[in-house]
Amino acid sequence: MDFDLSEWLNLAARWVHVFAGILWVGQTYFFTWLDHKLHAGEADSVWMVHSGGFYVVGKRATLGVSPAAVRWFRWEAAFTWLSGMFLLVLMYYFGGLLLEADSKLSLGTGIGIGLGVLVVGWLVYDRLWQSPLRKAEAETAALCFALLAAAVYGLTQVFSGRAAYMHVGALLGTIMAANVWMRILPAQRRMIAAAAEGKVPDATLGAGAKLRSKHNTFMVVPVVFIMISNHFPVATYGSAYNGVILIALILLGWAAAWVLRRA
Repeated sequence: MDFDLSEWLNLAARWVHVFAGILWVGQTYFFTWLDHKLHAGEADSVWMVHSGGFYVVGKRATLGVSPAAVRWFRWEAAFTWLSGMFLLVLMYYFGGLLLEADSKLSLGTGIGIGLGVLVVGWLVYDRLWQSPLRKAEAETAALCFALLAAAVYGLTQVFSGRAAYMHVGALLGTIMAANVWMRILPAQRRMIAAAAEGKVPDATLGAGAKLRSKHNTFMVVPVVFIMISNHFPVATYGSAYNGVILIALILLGWAAAWVLRRA
């Protein structure tokens, strides 16, 4: 591919990726904060001021408008993931950054491993949180962390340090986007359909969607750390301890998310 064309494609995709990600993360944390304030039981509405105006937001158990009037938040996740995958393919699968120069793997095998990690990672995560294990939330989260740490170790053994970091970020981003499109949105559609028919929405649907949204608020912080790591190669992916550092960044990100969720 022509170098200038590659640079422009990279720039355009990165702009979309960052901007869409800002919108996605912002609305996710806003609704998390809003739900926390309303769930606390202190009030049935929250008053806010912004841009020279006052806003009041409340949470309802029933739908008071037609389904067509409900505002959805979904395309931020889709454009963030699509642009991220485009960058992954452009830079690592076509750009020569996937494997170390002395790697014994072929490019095709490396690409297969990279894509396989994204698919298998989502399937394992999703099955775990659909299984009875989800009731023991802390223990299942610890299991997920152990599996993620194993993936970090494996990827740092077969890919370049930078590619390993980006694939862990892509794995978390894929899980987040799949949570939105395959678990949260379908549950919301069923809840809206029930409300539109005058029925009481199934509370388990809302609880399941809320849990996946909660997971996304934890995963996004280490994903941003991984994105920033590109600018600090000596301290992160270029280090002899890059796997340990990445695992520590994930833990630090989860701790930061825990604090943010309670702010």
